[in-house]
Amino acid sequence: MSKSVSTSTDKIIVDRSKKHRNKAVFDTVKTTRERLQQGAGGNEAYEREMLTMHIAEALQGAMIMPLFIVLASIIGVYITRDISLIIWSLIALSFHAMSLVLAKRAAKQEITDDNLRHWKNLLLGMQILVGCAWAMFALAEPVRNDPTLVLFFKGATLLIALSLTAMTSFMLRRAIFMTFLPVLAALCMTSALSRNPFDVGLALMFGMAILFCHRITSRLYQTSIKLLSSQTEKDDLIAELEVANSVSDEARRRAEEANLAKSRFLASMSHELRTPLNAILGFSEVMSSEVLGPLNNPLYKEYSGDIHRSGQHLLDLINEILDLSRIEAGRYDLNEESISMLEIAEDCIGMIQLRARAKNIRISQQFESSLPQVWADEKSIRQVILNLLSNAVKFTPQGGEILVKAGWTAGGGQYVSIRDNGPGIPEEEIPVVLSAFGQGSIAIKSAEQGTGLGLPIVQAILAKHDGQFILKSKLREGTEGIAILPAKRVLQSLPAVEDTHAIQPRRRSFA
Repeated sequence: MSKSVSTSTDKIIVDRSKKHRNKAVFDTVKTTRERLQQGAGGNEAYEREMLTMHIAEALQGAMIMPLFIVLASIIGVYITRDISLIIWSLIALSFHAMSLVLAKRAAKQEITDDNLRHWKNLLLGMQILVGCAWAMFALAEPVRNDPTLVLFFKGATLLIALSLTAMTSFMLRRAIFMTFLPVLAALCMTSALSRNPFDVGLALMFGMAILFCHRITSRLYQTSIKLLSSQTEKDDLIAELEVANSVSDEARRRAEEANLAKSRFLASMSHELRTPLNAILGFSEVMSSEVLGPLNNPLYKEYSGDIHRSGQHLLDLINEILDLSRIEAGRYDLNEESISMLEIAEDCIGMIQLRARAKNIRISQQFESSLPQVWADEKSIRQVILNLLSNAVKFTPQGGEILVKAGWTAGGGQYVSIRDNGPGIPEEEIPVVLSAFGQGSIAIKSAEQGTGLGLPIVQAILAKHDGQFILKSKLREGTEGIAILPAKRVLQSLPAVEDTHAIQPRRRSFA
């Protein structure tokens, strides 16, 4: 089966079939992505960040709990007529103020791995003091004789306090247990002494609420850990990508400098090489033609012919390198005009016919009639067809055949196809042949191996015309090169405008 390869301008510079060569950057980015997908390696790595966030959250919501304590004491005095609740509120506010002072001190200092456990123990100890204040509230015996209302007020207050603490302290592990285990112990002691079903129910309900809040805070804590882990891994990935981007920018800058140096070298060496080559070609042609008289030794005539052919080969190589350099640098300007693909193809066949007859190669043609002209650069299109014909003649054996076809494409464009019955190209070598200075194994073994720049120049010129070059080949079955110009470059002739009656001018009437 033949393999079709569509090319573009950058194919000359970079072979897209090759694998990624920057292995170090690729492996680093891959490792970072795997760490990002696996998540955090352990919760201990983020204890310091979680403690810092807990301190900031405690200072930010510092007025929530004091307001609730004052509101609870006012409602309690109104319901129970017990003045001792005011004393309890002052104690609870004092303990809460002490916890805020401790949090403010911790916020002013830097939390490190060395003092992490110290500050964590201090904050948990302060939570125990706050829990003792709430235990005092649970042990308070109101004066009012309505036990149901008092029990409802006490349970509701403790549940609200539990909820507020769970929302503000979930980033500090075991804060719920440290704060409300004294309260649960006080409720259990009260229910054991009184043996009142309502007290027992309150203790059981509050114990279940503690377990529920602990479950919720644990889930919130794990979610925060995962968010921190994802943020850290994302920062690592961004850092690695920035490093890779900087390396890529530096490599691109060096490549641009090298390309500029190459262009300057070729521009300066073009004149230095062509001047002596013209002299070599001219004098060798004069000697081989014996213009100034016969040569005494026939070997001299043969040597001068070899010199002329070698100089011509070197001049062609220099011209191809300069053409490819101009195309890569974007300095290859097209002199576009209306041309006929059929006429150019016939001229190129006539120019290559002499070389084909020397190898007894027959060139046949199949051209569609009445192809319209196209808008393209005549010199460039002529170079494309000549390069393809030269390759076909070069690799076609003695007595072979070359078929040249021209016609319409399915999309409305025009194409020129050149097919030979030579040895062909292995399918895996087609990308190599299409790259700059690339040669297949058949060309290397052949006696007429070229520079490897013909096909890259062909595909680059067609890309400048918004066209396409397709190379189809199969080993021992020949090769076909197809040059395609798009439909937008085909000049369609417009039909003649039919004669119509002139429109009579409208008469204006004035009142």
